[in-house]
Amino acid sequence: MSGSDSTWKPRANPWLIAVVVTVAAFMEVLDTTIVNVSLPHIAGSLSSSYDDATWALTSYLVANGIVLTISGWLSTVLGRKRYFMICIGMFTVFSFLCGTSTSLPELIIFRLLQGFFGGGLQPNQQSIILDTFEPAQRGRALGVVAIATIVAPILGPTLGGYITDNISWRWIFFINIPVGALGLFGVGALVEDPPWIKNRRSRGIDYIGIALITLGLGCLQVALDRGEDEDWLSSPFIRVMFLLAFLGIAGAIGWLLTAKRPVVNLHVMGDPNFALGVLMIACMGFILYSSAVIIPQFAQQVVGYTATLAGLILSPGGVVIICLIPIVTRVLPLVPTRYLVTTGFIIMGFALLYASRLTPDMTFTHLAMLRATQTVGLAFMFVPISTIAYSSLPRELNGDAAALYTMFRNVSGSVGISMATALITTRTQVRSSYLSQNLTPLNQPYNALVQQTQARLLSMGHAAGTTHDTAVGLIYQTLRTQAAVLAYSDVFSICAAAAFCIVPFTFLFSDYKPGAKAQAPAAH
Repeated sequence: MSGSDSTWKPRANPWLIAVVVTVAAFMEVLDTTIVNVSLPHIAGSLSSSYDDATWALTSYLVANGIVLTISGWLSTVLGRKRYFMICIGMFTVFSFLCGTSTSLPELIIFRLLQGFFGGGLQPNQQSIILDTFEPAQRGRALGVVAIATIVAPILGPTLGGYITDNISWRWIFFINIPVGALGLFGVGALVEDPPWIKNRRSRGIDYIGIALITLGLGCLQVALDRGEDEDWLSSPFIRVMFLLAFLGIAGAIGWLLTAKRPVVNLHVMGDPNFALGVLMIACMGFILYSSAVIIPQFAQQVVGYTATLAGLILSPGGVVIICLIPIVTRVLPLVPTRYLVTTGFIIMGFALLYASRLTPDMTFTHLAMLRATQTVGLAFMFVPISTIAYSSLPRELNGDAAALYTMFRNVSGSVGISMATALITTRTQVRSSYLSQNLTPLNQPYNALVQQTQARLLSMGHAAGTTHDTAVGLIYQTLRTQAAVLAYSDVFSICAAAAFCIVPFTFLFSDYKPGAKAQAPAAH
């Protein structure tokens, strides 16, 4: 490493750089969830079925997941700043085209291209911040990243529901235009590539690695996103997607470990802290995205909330994150980082256990409190995990590391959403089967309940000849509601158990305090 490399500092204020690159990443993360609540409106407006409209989500996730992994290589080929600006500009252009789409095929194509360029924003944002800040300052800087990564998925459904209900679904894409223009101008004016990025030599084009990654991650995202609609492994299409995903991912791992110039340097996983950090952030992504889906879904399907109101349940949790992350970043230099990660998973485990005590008549305040307690745990996870994961990596590997780190977090989030949704369906069927055993004339409490319901119906003016069938129907509806509530409780309990199971692994991190001693980057 040359002397100029070791003494390089950005000309602009590092905190301005952090804010500018985070604005661009925030826009992209927001778009992964903002469309969800608007799908019925999109389907109706473009004269398509809801099932077909979900391809607007799938196409985005497929392209996004593939590019996340190879973004480090693309930044090497094109130059990191240039590639980042291309991603912002084209993401903004395709956001505009998504908003002007006149047919579903048009929207799907533009969403695919939007996801392709959006995939480079998160990894390059992290890579820029890692190179801009000294190791001792990274914790505070990554706090800015955390707000984008954690708050954006929470804000997405709320903002999407409000815009769709009060303006038009097209504006969920148009709002990206001013944000993208601001981000493009800011990055152009403030961000610069450090010497070790400018002097980095291209690894060439790894056609086999790119093809295997595209096959594996593309098919995995399709299977995860379409699995619930296609009844998972009962569908030949989903079985083929999972098979191709396995072959592609296994082949990619084998190729990338043995190729002379791989598109992604998997040897970065040889660093123990980074490998553990990837595991932890994957678990956090699983919990973050699955829990962000479960509570609004419960509010809509069981309690009967509108999409906007269900999204608003998540908002207090976003406020909690914004308030707690600065506190966590201040504590970070004072406490071994692994203890903060341990605390985060323990808090999350108890918060999920608390959330498992659901009832059909829960108030808005109670549901918002359930979510807010979960975000307390998330505040103790993201920044400490990110800080310790990159703590012992040479900065020459920051690009590949950020790409893999973001990919694992996002893919595990997709897995979490799919597994949570599938578990709710399965556990509802199991609970319904168990509860329905009591709906028999041989069960005296059931007979008494039927008679009470019949008497109530008669007092309301119903015809005597129909009260028995109506009473049985009402009781069955109550059973279905109770089964659904118990199913959601089961899923929260399973997530709590998963959080507690991760706790022992947090002690495998090295004893690291970012403020205790700034670690010099390794020379290569």
